[in-house]
Amino acid sequence: MAYPQLTREPGAIALAAQIRAGDLSPLDAVEAAIARIEDLDIGIDAVVVCDFDRARDAAKALGHEKPRDNQPLYGVPMTIKESFDIAGLPTCWGHEAYRHQLATRDARVVHQLKAAGAILLGKTNVPVDLSDWQSFNPVYGRTGNPHDPARSPGGSSGGSAAAVAAGMVPCEFGTDIGGSVRVPAHFCGVWGHKSSWGLIPKHGHDHPAMAGRDAHDGVLSIAGPLARNAEDLALLLELTAAIPLRRSGKPLRECRLLVLADHPASPIDAAVRGPTEAAIAMIEAAGVRIDRASALLPDLPQQQHDYLKMMNIAMARGMPAPDGRRANATDWFDLLDAQARSELAWAALFETYDFVLAPPAPVLAVPHRDEAVFKGEITIDGAQHRAADGLFWAGLATFPNLPATVLPIGGTDGLPCGMQVIGPRWGDLDCIAAAAEIGTILHG
Repeated sequence: MAYPQLTREPGAIALAAQIRAGDLSPLDAVEAAIARIEDLDIGIDAVVVCDFDRARDAAKALGHEKPRDNQPLYGVPMTIKESFDIAGLPTCWGHEAYRHQLATRDARVVHQLKAAGAILLGKTNVPVDLSDWQSFNPVYGRTGNPHDPARSPGGSSGGSAAAVAAGMVPCEFGTDIGGSVRVPAHFCGVWGHKSSWGLIPKHGHDHPAMAGRDAHDGVLSIAGPLARNAEDLALLLELTAAIPLRRSGKPLRECRLLVLADHPASPIDAAVRGPTEAAIAMIEAAGVRIDRASALLPDLPQQQHDYLKMMNIAMARGMPAPDGRRANATDWFDLLDAQARSELAWAALFETYDFVLAPPAPVLAVPHRDEAVFKGEITIDGAQHRAADGLFWAGLATFPNLPATVLPIGGTDGLPCGMQVIGPRWGDLDCIAAAAEIGTILHG
């Protein structure tokens, strides 16, 4: 099943192999990526903080050294979400007040990527406070979807996904609390991974108001990679994970899958349902056992209620809600208890099922609007629905701290569509491997 593609540029592993083979130098790779950004980004506005001179210097220095075994990304140019600190560059999260506030050190993820041989070219666009399925702000402007610049690339890692989809860079790193890696991957037709919560420490990913305070890593929110293939996702995950990850090695055809494609609070549009149902049919035809319902599922409406409440409290750092009410310690501990019950329910489900398949969002890439998506409505099969209800599909994996890999499965009217493969906690590499097998079934 074909899906819209914009580039034939190699992925990170393939590019690193070319550099190691001597087909091009780290500087050649960096110059080529810079040229693509300068050419392609005019109409997209994905890479909003450029660090080209330091990237060239780093590439020259790297070129005088032989690649080491612990440098699988030797010479590979990439960018990273604006909200990650890179020493000497601004981290403003879209706020005018912080646009000149420079980071004094690299975020942990940045440090790990550089240690693996990657060369950072700059940073990609986000919505204000990383809180929308669009990527626009008063500092850096609006990022367009490479497939249709009149539409959003998603958010909050929208600039990240757009840069990868357009072929500017082979890979990226974003963050996700409300689908902020998965939705951009879905909207832009690339691969993305929401990691198990706690797997990748996010030190150096702090709101600029908290700069230098080593703030708490935050509940629900994770760091995760974006790329154009599953192998690159797995490598980026292993390079940044804080704990060793297992691989079951279980073939997909021996797995039992559960599909979630319907929910009364968040129906999915026909443009999403069509590619989703076609993909499921092909997976079943390949001999994989798929169920459409299970009594093992937790109370999903209650989970969604608890997820939204926890996310809103966390993102506001406990400040009063719009109704003026402020959560107290009892509210917070009640939510932690609810989250623990959700985790246990999903763990029980994964004793029967290997993976859960679901859409990343109820719609394809949305047209640009001047207000946040979640302040308004989205159109699903011609009817208007609260956009916030679409967060159900993100919350499935977020609230119980589960991993989820998004792969492109097809498209509708030139816009790509993705699917998320959700698995048990710490089963991140297995999710990526299952997604890779599904990709092979769908696309050969």
